[in-house]
Amino acid sequence: MLSIGQTFPKFSLTGVVSSEMQDAFKPIDQDSYPGQWRVFFFWPKDFTFVCPTEIAAFGKLDKEFRARDAQLLGVSTDSEFVHLAWRRDRAELAKLPFPMLSDIKRELSGALGILDPAAGVAQRATYIVDPQGVIRFVYVTDLNVGRSPEEVLRVLDALQTDELCPCNWKQGDATLKAA
Repeated sequence: MLSIGQTFPKFSLTGVVSSEMQDAFKPIDQDSYPGQWRVFFFWPKDFTFVCPTEIAAFGKLDKEFRARDAQLLGVSTDSEFVHLAWRRDRAELAKLPFPMLSDIKRELSGALGILDPAAGVAQRATYIVDPQGVIRFVYVTDLNVGRSPEEVLRVLDALQTDELCPCNWKQGDATLKAA
């Protein structure tokens, strides 16, 4: 599995950016969102139970991520057509403010090393990638356990200070000074 300090892989995926067929799909690659932090979060499958709770929770925090010059990018191994159908089926996903990327060929998930060997889908993984394309944070949970978007935002805040941040540090708290 790729980890901290490594370069996030090159990719070219189709993103679902709307619930309307005429403007639903957009190509997104490693050069999209230049100069921004990117937060990739992967989920195993559309039309499941834990996944929409996380996706909706990230959606509610989208403005907070954008205020920090970070772009959220949700990813699963389902097709863009399944993503579109799911957005249309679930009210909490209909107006998501970030793209849902289709990694149907499993190229990005495979390059990251996060394909679940038993289920054959992306593990529930989160990556914070800095504007230079370097992985600065990795968070992977069991397929059955949802993650905390608030914790991802807290870690992004800490990373953006470029200082020493103690346990449970939050934006506005003092950072540590090396003696």
